[in-house]
Amino acid sequence: MGWIKVVGVGPGDINDMTFKAYTSLKECDVVVGYTTYINLIKPLIEGKEVISLGMRKEIDRAKKAVELALQGKNVCIVSSGDAGIYGMAGLMYEVVHKENIDLKIEVIPGVTALNAAAAILGAPVMQDFAVISLSDHLISWQVIEKRLELSSQADFVIVIYNPKSKERPENLIKAQKIIMKYKREDIPVGIVKNASREGQQVIITTLKEMANYEIDMRTIVIIGNESTFVKKGKMITPRGYIL
Repeated sequence: MGWIKVVGVGPGDINDMTFKAYTSLKECDVVVGYTTYINLIKPLIEGKEVISLGMRKEIDRAKKAVELALQGKNVCIVSSGDAGIYGMAGLMYEVVHKENIDLKIEVIPGVTALNAAAAILGAPVMQDFAVISLSDHLISWQVIEKRLELSSQADFVIVIYNPKSKERPENLIKAQKIIMKYKREDIPVGIVKNASREGQQVIITTLKEMANYEIDMRTIVIIGNESTFVKKGKMITPRGYIL
């Protein structure tokens, strides 16, 4: 019987991949993943069997990884960023537990889009922060709305994943209105598209103006708190040290 490693391959650039993720990909027999993520790691998996499936085929990918491991193959199933944050790790465990399959599964952590975007912007998440996805494909908008309300009221730095898509262009505007009930309109906001990938774009703006920019599913939006400021093109949330 083989093993399954659920590998976070980082935000996009191979240089941002952890060494453990790199070695896992080198040791496996088969790589399973979403087509876009497979393309990010092509130079590392030459000569290996590759199972590439499209968007919203997560369950199919997880079941295929199990099937291959039961055949005796060592399998890496990949996610961008960290596999345990909006990735394949949870689903992989759910599938094997539901089927009561005894397989060795290991989650290999990776650098998230949040990590990459924050480093590109400067130091915007040096205090407590909340990470919220605006995708209501798997979570209801009512739940997302409540999370936005409470994290804004508590003045967390707020990191938004999946801010806007063709299917739901209005969710970002709705989120902005909720957040502006509790945060000043001039709070700094960092917008990073394609963090650590080809076509990277970086904008620092304000909460009031953030929705005026081109934002899509490949964009991370970081909304500061009351102490966040911008200096020399960098967005900084001070940790609180007295200098």
